[in-house]
Amino acid sequence: MGRAGRRLPALAALFYGALAALVLLGVRDVMFLYEENRCSMTYMYEYPEYLKIKLPKKTARRYPAYELYLYGEGNYAEENKNLLLTGIPVLFLPGNAGSYKQVRSLGSIALRKAEDVDFKYHFNFFSVNFNEELVALYGGSLQQQTKFVHECIKVILKLYKDREFAPSSVAIVGHSMGGLVARALLTLKNFKPELINLLITQATPHVAPVMPLDKYLTDFYTAVNNHWILKAQDLRNLTTLSVAGGFRDYQVRSGLAFLPRLSQHDSALSVVSSAVPRAWASTDHLSIVWCKELILATIRALFDLIDENTRQITEDPKKRMSVLNHHFVRHPAKMFEENPEAFTHLTGAFKWITVKGSKWTYSVYNDSDGKYFSFPLASHRISYSHVYCENSMLDTSSWIYGCMNTNSSMCLEAADLSWRAELLPTTKVVMLKLLDYPSLSHVVIQVPPAVGNKYTLGCEFFKEDSRAVQLPVTHLFSFGFSSSKILLNSSGLLYNVQLQHFNQIYQAFKIYIDSHCQSLKERKPSVYRLHIPWSYEDSITVAKVPSLVEISAKLHIAQPHSDSSLAELNIYSSPDCQYEVILKTSLLQVLGQIVRFHAGAFPVYIVSSILLTYGGQLSTLRSTGQCSDFSLELVRAAKPYKVEPLISIVVFLQGHCLLEWSIFLYISETLLFIMVNSD
Repeated sequence: MGRAGRRLPALAALFYGALAALVLLGVRDVMFLYEENRCSMTYMYEYPEYLKIKLPKKTARRYPAYELYLYGEGNYAEENKNLLLTGIPVLFLPGNAGSYKQVRSLGSIALRKAEDVDFKYHFNFFSVNFNEELVALYGGSLQQQTKFVHECIKVILKLYKDREFAPSSVAIVGHSMGGLVARALLTLKNFKPELINLLITQATPHVAPVMPLDKYLTDFYTAVNNHWILKAQDLRNLTTLSVAGGFRDYQVRSGLAFLPRLSQHDSALSVVSSAVPRAWASTDHLSIVWCKELILATIRALFDLIDENTRQITEDPKKRMSVLNHHFVRHPAKMFEENPEAFTHLTGAFKWITVKGSKWTYSVYNDSDGKYFSFPLASHRISYSHVYCENSMLDTSSWIYGCMNTNSSMCLEAADLSWRAELLPTTKVVMLKLLDYPSLSHVVIQVPPAVGNKYTLGCEFFKEDSRAVQLPVTHLFSFGFSSSKILLNSSGLLYNVQLQHFNQIYQAFKIYIDSHCQSLKERKPSVYRLHIPWSYEDSITVAKVPSLVEISAKLHIAQPHSDSSLAELNIYSSPDCQYEVILKTSLLQVLGQIVRFHAGAFPVYIVSSILLTYGGQLSTLRSTGQCSDFSLELVRAAKPYKVEPLISIVVFLQGHCLLEWSIFLYISETLLFIMVNSD
């Protein structure tokens, strides 16, 4: 062999080694370099019990491997052994290799909540045993699981027959592939859509399978998604919530968990757990079923969905979406009310104080006297466009009002603006555009007596363009050697840093926020929120001041072509502090994004290259009588360094005889199908 011939394998080995190193770096970022688990564990207060529900003989014979259970604890489980149920039925569907016992977190928290309201309302949680089938790897069982769930729903509803408040539908919570099975119910010919009115899915890959390993799986996905798109009008009475786990879930990336956006109806909502109020935490694929913060949000939503007249989940789709938005999108730090009162009278022997400045902060500690701080708007409307207020008292009482009728310095009638507020980890905030409230004469902040409590409040008027600053992101190929910087010098309470040209899934950045303060006194923490306006995938970081904080910025979903909004870094700052924002491209996280979105194609690509190499060796063996070296044939026949493996396979097959074609036909068709249908 000549020198050139010896050099070629060496160069190929060097190339493959470098490529493998990059892939491993990306895999390391996806599987190890994510945020710490901020979820609290859910615990059972009493020993969990699972009562097996007897199925009709015909159903039991048809599905011998599947079972239906009712969850219970303590006295509640003992009382339900006779199956005289009076609650609201909820059916839990486990996912790939999942256990029916995963329902215990939902069931236990719901039982504690029912005890708090003296069992005026309560839920009965059922769970299906799918025998821990690996339906994410083999889709042949998915249709059978779907039909069994249909039979379970009919069995469950029969348990409530002749009850005073008998349900006509069942709510479903599905984890992973269980959520897809729940959606597939609508594709059954004899299924009545009114049997389900609420569907909550946890880390379910709705868009496409994580690994399209067989035709059964891809055909099942195609049937389900096509039905939901073509029959969207039939889904108007079904409210669907999909919760994704965020970057901690390396098994199902969050982009796959977003339901298709249908213009025909607005009864579907998709969120990432890191954006869910009062949770603000990414979850891995299993912890999403026991993460206490998420379970609490789910149970609170279920109880708020109850109709007092029917004692069941409300049949009003608008109310269902309103409740889900309240608990999973924007929580105003208020208990949910379907129709809150528009106006209220401010009562109480509180002292009224007029504040004329454009910026105001107030600290309360162990004060026995309540106060009303009144901000006249007439003088501010000329110079400012917005007013922003924050309150570190995280209770659910009203605290900010808009006056429409004033008598001297006191407000006679006010609109409760607390419903416009938003809850953040350490504060509740509200921002009002003055032009949207032309009838308001004053904004009033209520400060109740603070015996034994310490909290701070603040308000400021500002022009929108003075707090919105633009920061262009660095180029993908800067590899972190260059950076974009911006210095926020003013003493404002809020900044919106708009990240220009941050809209693609392969972009990934590290954002460093360095905060400095004029004095060393104790200050409230700063809250940094990466806000993505085209999807509910925000992430929130709480940091002490002063400090240097590192934030990862990457997307679960690329920006739609019809959307022109900008991703933002919202900084809820501490007064009299300076913030320097530095943004750099993160090569490691870019590789992680590539692996996260395209790892499913890697095994197919590797197997395709091996098959092409074997084919080249067979061709050489037939023509010369000698089998060529594998590494040489890999470079010559497979050309794995090319980015068109699909075309390479087709060209390879066209250059061989009928015998070789027959040998590779079946395998190649399978690979082609997988590659075409992979994400």
